[in-house]
Amino acid sequence: MKLKFKTQPYQTAAVQAVVDCFKGQTPQHGGVRYRLDPGVKKAAPASPQSALDLEAEAVADQEAAFRNADVTLSDAALLDNIQQVQRLQNLPVSAELVKTKVSKLNLDIEMETGTGKTYCYIKTIFELNKQYGWSKFIIVVPSIAIREGVAKSLEITADHFLETYQKKARFFIYNSKALHHLESFSSDAGINVMVINVQAFNATGKDARRIYEELDDFQSRRPIDVISANRPILILDEPQKMEGGKTLDSLVNFKPLMVLRYSATHKTTHNKIHRLDALDAYNQKLVKKIAVRGISVRGLAGTNAYLYLQGIDVSTKKPPEARVEFEQKLASGQIKRAVRKLSKGDNLFVLSNELDQYRGYVVSDINAITDTLSFTNGVELQVGEADGDVNEAALRRIQIREAIKAHFDKEQALFQQGIKVLTLFFIDEVAKYRDYSAADEKGEYARVFEEEYQLYLNEVLDLDETPYIKHLKGIAVEKTHSGYFSIDKKTKKLVDPEVGKKSTEADDVDAYDLILKDKERLLSLSGYFGPT
Repeated sequence: MKLKFKTQPYQTAAVQAVVDCFKGQTPQHGGVRYRLDPGVKKAAPASPQSALDLEAEAVADQEAAFRNADVTLSDAALLDNIQQVQRLQNLPVSAELVKTKVSKLNLDIEMETGTGKTYCYIKTIFELNKQYGWSKFIIVVPSIAIREGVAKSLEITADHFLETYQKKARFFIYNSKALHHLESFSSDAGINVMVINVQAFNATGKDARRIYEELDDFQSRRPIDVISANRPILILDEPQKMEGGKTLDSLVNFKPLMVLRYSATHKTTHNKIHRLDALDAYNQKLVKKIAVRGISVRGLAGTNAYLYLQGIDVSTKKPPEARVEFEQKLASGQIKRAVRKLSKGDNLFVLSNELDQYRGYVVSDINAITDTLSFTNGVELQVGEADGDVNEAALRRIQIREAIKAHFDKEQALFQQGIKVLTLFFIDEVAKYRDYSAADEKGEYARVFEEEYQLYLNEVLDLDETPYIKHLKGIAVEKTHSGYFSIDKKTKKLVDPEVGKKSTEADDVDAYDLILKDKERLLSLSGYFGPT
């Protein structure tokens, strides 16, 4: 599948806010020519060459690079522009340009999570190039995960912006072992974007230090000098995570023309020129309201009876039925919890194979209007309520079951529209999902998920043979889920993030590949959620 994008007015407003701060700036398309430092090159074998050829080569070498043109506006003109932008949006009006050690010009753009700030700053790159000719940009991110997501966004929006601006941005991820990209970044006159995570220039590791060292494999040049010669515009994604003294001191070395800061939660305020906060985003229906499904737990004095009312099913053909989880005694004598549909008059003592704690639990009423289940002994449960012996394992199973039910409900409603539903679980540790000591390597949560998924799937598959049902039948249970964690480079096994950092280096890039690099397959109905 191919993702499609369309222009949204609220995103255009965020872009325009930045562009308007530079009204009156003299456009200089193509940038300012300068001589790219060639470094110390190894002597090439002698070859016959005329003096004229050598002179032409020298001239070409001197004109081999292009940097961003300076901001020609005075501080007073910049401040006047910023104040006009702020007044139009009813933002606090800045009394002065808020300067930092990194740059004299720092613009804050506040955008709520989920409103497309990555798209906005990519579009801003194109618009700044169109209006003023600036072409060298560096997107700085706080983590490898975000770095990969930004690179993917640049890739999948390329054709979209090509239609609007008749240009494509050349982009790359900074890699200290692939420094030839820096020469292309400098010498190309078109839009060039470098994506870099802070660990690549402010950490103490060997790879991070390379950016400040004269390298033999880079003609005895320092990468940071080649980068800074372009006077790049810095775009900080989640700047509140980059405000440590060491990071700020490191950012100074990039010698940026200006800094654009994009976040939903700015920690430090500079000259704020755009705001789309959580309330604005919700009122404009740009983000969805979160619906919380809670589990209420209560104990019964003197009994260990366990009950959980999952829901009440209503049908035009028969009275309401309650979907209840309770304990059953198996022929082997073991106790197992099971979900059954109960009708009025059903006796849990009988259905549990005469477990004593269920004596007196005869269904007296199932009320679909109030979502309550009543028993003859006076016990009453609300939908989502658990009663009796509820331990942590039971709560986790209920949570997983409810997530699966919500997933099926949403998926069935959206299937005909070609929209794929994804459900995300946050878990406490990898071992709960992937247990390498088990024969099948399945952890507790993976087992519970597959059990509950299969139970619910069996009910759904009894329905009419619709395209949706056929779709479900084509997906094996073990292929409909997968885990995304750090991967130990040595063992190739999933690890907890803190373990990966302390004991062995974790390959975070691999951990997020499907979500951040392969969105087309992830969102395609023809592909599974997990690896195929």
